[in-house]
Amino acid sequence: MKKKIVIAGGTGFLGHYFEKKFTNLGYEVLIISRQAQHLSWTDQTSIIKALEDAEMLINLAGKSVNCRYNEKNKKEILNSRTETTHILGNALLACKNPPSLWINSSTATIYRHAEDCPMTESTGEIGTGFSVDVAKAWEESLFSFNLPQTRKVALRIAIVLGKDGGVMEPYRNLVRFGLGGVQGSGKQMFSWIHIEDVFRIILFIQKNKQLTGVFNCSAPHPITNQEFMSQLRKSMDRKIGFPAPKWMLEMGSVFLRTETELVLKSRWVVPERLDKEGFKFTYSTMDKALEHIL
Repeated sequence: MKKKIVIAGGTGFLGHYFEKKFTNLGYEVLIISRQAQHLSWTDQTSIIKALEDAEMLINLAGKSVNCRYNEKNKKEILNSRTETTHILGNALLACKNPPSLWINSSTATIYRHAEDCPMTESTGEIGTGFSVDVAKAWEESLFSFNLPQTRKVALRIAIVLGKDGGVMEPYRNLVRFGLGGVQGSGKQMFSWIHIEDVFRIILFIQKNKQLTGVFNCSAPHPITNQEFMSQLRKSMDRKIGFPAPKWMLEMGSVFLRTETELVLKSRWVVPERLDKEGFKFTYSTMDKALEHIL
């Protein structure tokens, strides 16, 4: 039988990348999504069949947080994470030969706004507010399942950078049109990771069968927003970048139907567990990442 992997919510930036990479490695990749060509979230029988004898389940499902946090969107953001995780957990319980590894997305936003010290898995302080509550509920829904045959891992993923999609296009546009200065104070930390290293972390966890629990999925050298914008301007050969103060971002976020938290929260997250386990990043610094992406 051909080796098999199931990706839930695999229609976005990360999902497309993973599907291509795993296909190139010789896997049959099955996608669960709301799109007609994929397995449906409402078809539990087909989900169980897909998971049976699969090597791994990767869950990326969740409504984008790039929206206004009104009550309707907040409910959808939460439910799209917790309900899909419960669907998958119940499907795994029904399998005779379930995947040996379940990797579930989480977010580095779970930690508090930090400008004073980095957040690790062992010493990091969980924050407060809507986004943190979502992250906690998301992880709780994963770890609530007792699955003796399946390892469970939550990846607290930082901002993912890559060539095709994600956040790089809007950042490039800011620089291109002369708006590539700091956002807010510029002192907020920008924790990030190259998309290829996210994929390699998944392979690393798959290979090292003793690994379970929570992992910070971020490059080892986060930088400030000011440093990030400076490096981006330099990489794109743009000397001038006008700043965007907080009041301007708050006005703009209303028109763009998004939230300033996505830019202004200081995410200072480091991959302590991956480092201790011996994982080596291909793109450990921002200059390496931007050289590849741009």
